[in-house]
Amino acid sequence: MAIVAAAAVVVAAAVTGTVLPGGGDDRAGPGPTAPSPSASAVDDPANGADGPRPTVAGWRVVTDPDLGVAFDVPASWSPQAPAWVTYVAEHDDSEDPPLVAMKAPAVLQEKWCAADSDRDGRVVHTPLASAGTRDDSARGTEEIARGDSAAWVYGTFAQPARDKVTTGPVTSFTTTSGIAGSVAPSRSSGVEKGSKCDVDGKATTFAFETADGDLASWSFQGAADVDDEVPDGTVRKILATVRYGPDKGQ
Repeated sequence: MAIVAAAAVVVAAAVTGTVLPGGGDDRAGPGPTAPSPSASAVDDPANGADGPRPTVAGWRVVTDPDLGVAFDVPASWSPQAPAWVTYVAEHDDSEDPPLVAMKAPAVLQEKWCAADSDRDGRVVHTPLASAGTRDDSARGTEEIARGDSAAWVYGTFAQPARDKVTTGPVTSFTTTSGIAGSVAPSRSSGVEKGSKCDVDGKATTFAFETADGDLASWSFQGAADVDDEVPDGTVRKILATVRYGPDKGQ
């Protein structure tokens, strides 16, 4: 598996790498004017008097300005810069085409697990979970919800074993702000444990129509069947805050 995070616009510069679940690279490339990783959230619990305010008390706002979409996460999550993109790809494909991606994500416990799985002397870190958004105008909401949730679990946790991934039924869902769309969960079971950081995973994708009439999605993906697993109830609570624009639903 390759899971990659990078600024949307990359200039010629030194690139650092961190291998994430399954042996892929997390390459961070700076953009010409890339903001700091916490630029999408102000430091105080309410995201500041002049910034977007969360709809859940004590949480922080994550925004994707390109989509005009916002959602809230618990204060323990770390929003990345709005230009930050994370994707998963087939680990044995030299062209490295993305299986699925998310932009402007928030990450929980970026260094949740550390291991030197290939014994090359480099300790690599695995995050516990992440959530973010993406645009997708080529498919319907049901197909996006089903396909993206499965792709996150396969790409991050299960590959090359697609038979380890199970996707639940696609159902209708409406966020607190009134955005209606399709949601589907996926989960892996029995993935090969090559190192202590190789675990089963889960994902949830909510696909919907944006205020501009385009299709987009919000996805959560994270480790499953571990002590620190993000509860499904928390995933749904985060999902319920998805809204158009940082001030929607205030």
